[in-house]
Amino acid sequence: MTDLNEANPKHTPIAVSPDEAARLAGIGRTTLYAALAKGDLPSIKIGTRRLVRVDAIREWLARNETGPKA
Repeated sequence: MTDLNEANPKHTPIAVSPDEAARLAGIGRTTLYAALAKGDLPSIKIGTRRLVRVDAIREWLARNETGPKA
């Protein structure tokens, strides 16, 4: 399995399937596919295969980060 903070970059994929992206982000598939459909989370399409860059997942999560409520 892949971990967003995996120590060995040699074995860390640079892109994963949408299902794996949802697992890595800790969200449901429906939420991830909605973000892809809205264009909030970019993806790559090669043939019939859709991939999401691991860096894009990190950036998307950072953009959606909220601070503590005051």
